Amino acid sequence: MADQAPQRKRTFRKFTYRGIDLEQLLDLSSEQFMGMVHCRARRRFQRGLKRKPMGLIKKLRAAKKSAPAGEKPETVKTHLRNMIIVPEMIGSVVGVYNGKVFNQVEIKPEMTGHYLGEFSISYKPVRHGRPGIGATSSSKFVPLK
Repeated sequence: MADQAPQRKRTFRKFTYRGIDLEQLLDLSSEQFMGMVHCRARRRFQRGLKRKPMGLIKKLRAAKKSAPAGEKPETVKTHLRNMIIVPEMIGSVVGVYNGKVFNQVEIKPEMTGHYLGEFSISYKPVRHGRPGIGATSSSKFVPLK
């Protein structure tokens, strides 16, 4: 036990989005970022961000600015599930509405280019193989609890 090999320091994989690392990604203009995303997102940005998406980005900026250094910003609630995550939003906390409640989503660099709705599931996944009421004749003996 005493002659164990010294532990190597863990190296973490550096994040890149389509070959561009995080620092450069944050410095990109919206037109440069638009050229990197998929076709549907590119079309959406070309047609212009409307009032509600711009309002969300402004609220996220304000929340980030008012947060103390080294702490997470305040949650910004939104119904905009179709909002595409841009590099400016990284580090923010967004409450994404799923039709019932606001699910808190902390935006990480890997989420860039995805929609907010992808991270707030709007349905309860089916649990197969469990008897329900009226499923079979034997299910009437299953307690309701």
